[in-house]
Amino acid sequence: MPMSVGPKLVIAISSTALFDMRESHSIYENEGVAAYAEYQREHEDDILQPGEAFPLATKLLRINEKLGGDPRVEIILLSRNSADTGLRVFNSIAHYGLNISRAAFSGGNSPYRYVSAFACHLFLSTHADDVRRALDSGMAAATLLPSKNGPSESDELRFAFDGDAVLFSDASERIFKEQGLDAFTANEKASARQPLDAGPFKNFLQALHGLQAEFPVDECPIRTALVTARAAPAHERVVRTLRSWGIRIDESLFLGGLSKGDFLNSFGADVFFDDQQVHCTSASEYVATGHVPHGVANEVNSDDH
Repeated sequence: MPMSVGPKLVIAISSTALFDMRESHSIYENEGVAAYAEYQREHEDDILQPGEAFPLATKLLRINEKLGGDPRVEIILLSRNSADTGLRVFNSIAHYGLNISRAAFSGGNSPYRYVSAFACHLFLSTHADDVRRALDSGMAAATLLPSKNGPSESDELRFAFDGDAVLFSDASERIFKEQGLDAFTANEKASARQPLDAGPFKNFLQALHGLQAEFPVDECPIRTALVTARAAPAHERVVRTLRSWGIRIDESLFLGGLSKGDFLNSFGADVFFDDQQVHCTSASEYVATGHVPHGVANEVNSDDH
């Protein structure tokens, strides 16, 4: 494999997503900051168990081993801990041999503001408020939900994305919510050759595509899928939009309102991103799922198409 010369893919992951910190968080909630800090210091040599984002982080860092040259993937640790109480987190990172060297410990404040400073393409957290703030700042971000299934055994890294309000803007989905399916379908047919505006995850998908381009197609360790409730004829605008962006999606599933869980399981997704809480809840039965609290579906309670 030739030495890599492309730009980095940078992903920020919160300490509570990378590791299972429910026990210490419970102490923080029930006994306060001082008790939490004392607990973390007393247990700083106790290794934390992997959290929801741990398998994803492991696979991402493994990509660097497949490419020569400078590392192409970097993971940034973001934590509400202080550096003092966060020592346990770095001890756990060292224990598992994760190549994570950059971090921001925000001492009880939200660390989301450092996502932009580190030039991250994606922020994964278990704190929904931090994720919302990152999205409001124009960054790709998702709240990781607990998955009932274990991580994929495959060494291949598989990302699955919803379309509207994730890869694309929520403009078309707003038409569906406000005017119904017929109006949505008519608009998409009339606008078939007009590319959709970008959603919060476009830049992340573009960075993934750039990383995929470093490998021969039949040797690429990353695979992507669009898993959308859209169906024909609303599919054409999506296809033309991705083409105009110069981005290849490996698999596209136009489900016409069918439940996404079984399809995500068949695809073997490592993580799925969707703006609809109802889809995220059902998908988490099968795969690690990131809720993207963005767009019209997160402003009003209404049914998805």
